[in-house]
Amino acid sequence: MNTLRIARQRAIEQQIERLERRLVPLQHLSNRVSWLRVGVFIAGIAGAWGMGNQVNALAGWGVLFFGLLLFAVVVWYHRRLEHWISTFTAWRAIRSDQLARMTHDWEQLPLPSLTAARAFSLALDLDLTGPRSLHQLIDTTQSRQASRLVADWLSQNHPALEQIHARQNIVRELVAFTRFGDRFRLAFRSALQEPLEGEKLVLWLSAAFQSQRLKWALPIATVLVALNLVLVTLNVWGGLPAYWIISLLFYAAFYFLNQSWLAAILGALSRMETELDRFSAILDYLEQVPLDSHAHLARLCAPVRDAARPPSAYLRQIKLVAIGIGLRSNPVLGLALNLVAPWDFVFAYLTDRCRVQVVELLPMWLRVCYELDAYVALANFAYVNPEYVFPDITLDAAPILIAKDLGHPLIPHAQNVRNDFAFNAPGELAIITGSNMAGKSTFLKSVGVDLCLAYAGAPVVATHFRARPFRLHTCIRIADSITDGFSYFYAEVKCLKRLLDELEAKDTAPLLYLIDEIFRGTNNRERLLGSRAYIQALLGARGVGLLATHDLELAGLAELRAQVHNYHFRDDVSAGKLVFDYKIRAGPCPTTNALKIMQMEGLPIPADKI
Repeated sequence: MNTLRIARQRAIEQQIERLERRLVPLQHLSNRVSWLRVGVFIAGIAGAWGMGNQVNALAGWGVLFFGLLLFAVVVWYHRRLEHWISTFTAWRAIRSDQLARMTHDWEQLPLPSLTAARAFSLALDLDLTGPRSLHQLIDTTQSRQASRLVADWLSQNHPALEQIHARQNIVRELVAFTRFGDRFRLAFRSALQEPLEGEKLVLWLSAAFQSQRLKWALPIATVLVALNLVLVTLNVWGGLPAYWIISLLFYAAFYFLNQSWLAAILGALSRMETELDRFSAILDYLEQVPLDSHAHLARLCAPVRDAARPPSAYLRQIKLVAIGIGLRSNPVLGLALNLVAPWDFVFAYLTDRCRVQVVELLPMWLRVCYELDAYVALANFAYVNPEYVFPDITLDAAPILIAKDLGHPLIPHAQNVRNDFAFNAPGELAIITGSNMAGKSTFLKSVGVDLCLAYAGAPVVATHFRARPFRLHTCIRIADSITDGFSYFYAEVKCLKRLLDELEAKDTAPLLYLIDEIFRGTNNRERLLGSRAYIQALLGARGVGLLATHDLELAGLAELRAQVHNYHFRDDVSAGKLVFDYKIRAGPCPTTNALKIMQMEGLPIPADKI
């Protein structure tokens, strides 16, 4: 095993052990403090009652006050303990999750709740999404929106070079700045103890409130309250008759006629504050964390680090308005406030102003949080796989694709056999022959999956990887469709026709295609004739491809066309068992193993064919 990987894995295991050693005494102490709380409360009540009876009431009240004060101190200390227990538990969960992803412990990895929109069969063919997929292996995101982003980035079949480089730059900075990713995950995990409703909140706040009505209702309410106060003053000190009763009745009628929509606006702020308060720890951290040496990360976080419009200022403003609204929740106090001022109308106006600001800014804050959540997942993938490298995706790559020690990310490290491979120029086709289970399909998927990782901005399973940005097309897992009336063969033909259409498409990026067992759904003669004709159509086009097949006859095309290159995987029989080394070699496969497998499983075979 790679020494760097061993050191990283051991470091994670040691961190888990340290956290567990710290948690055990804290949990024991918390249990004892829980009993102490009960004891202090009972002792305080009993002591106050006893002192009140034995000495005097003043002594009893003194003991009660002291007991309550001591109880408050114990409660505060207990809450601090629970906070640290919760924090250490979250850290342990994060480290345990990292260890599970490093060791491919699928039982410990949560299933992704979302899948990407599939680009033809790409996500299915390459195990990019779904159970035991690349998405599940990478997805540490804390939000559905970020999980969807990761799945979409992994499943794109048409790369954009600027986006690839931008993502790589951010992921590189996050890998070097591990503390940032850890703190962000911890804050997001705490915020998401219940699902965030950011998008729903934006849609709800964007709906039509009674903003127009406020423009005339607030001045009228202000005039009526001012008139009330003037008339009361003149009645008390100026001898004027009690005309204020009439103005008060008018104001009361006006207030109650508008109460329903006022309550809706004031309720909006309560919902705003509750939802944004859960974001506050994340936004505060992003606003304050120093990013001077991380230019790409700072650019991504710019909307929440705007000195002119910092989230903290808006959150404080919303809290102050919420306090003002909260005062009216007491019926007596609420009545008094609305008698001396148009309280509900003023705070409805302030709420609407906060709403307008939040509707404008919240989508940007959400976008930053969700994108960071997705980038932290990619950076975590790089962190737990320190021997993986960031690929060089460039327009002037020559050869157009070259990989050293290429492997598959879904295969555990100890079993992951690496191979070297290259395409020198457009129009080339690699025909890969070999026995069953020798590694042909896995190698095809390795090339495709590592390109998907590269396009997402993540590192790839290789020691060196350089390629042009290819569009991707796969024909690997073909399935018939009873509902659409498609046979297996017809579904395969449609997939292969789409491949030809992609090759002929006017696009700046060349195509890389992966085909596993061409024309499996027909007889041997037609399969061979059709395969040869189809391969001839592929050669020389604006693309390169790999084709895995059992048909050794197709290897003869290399003698006719210089763009065809033969490779193979081989097998051997040792102690009555098939043995594979999963290493790719040049040339057509010299052996087959179908009859060997049949013989080992006890099936009848021709004796002269062994």
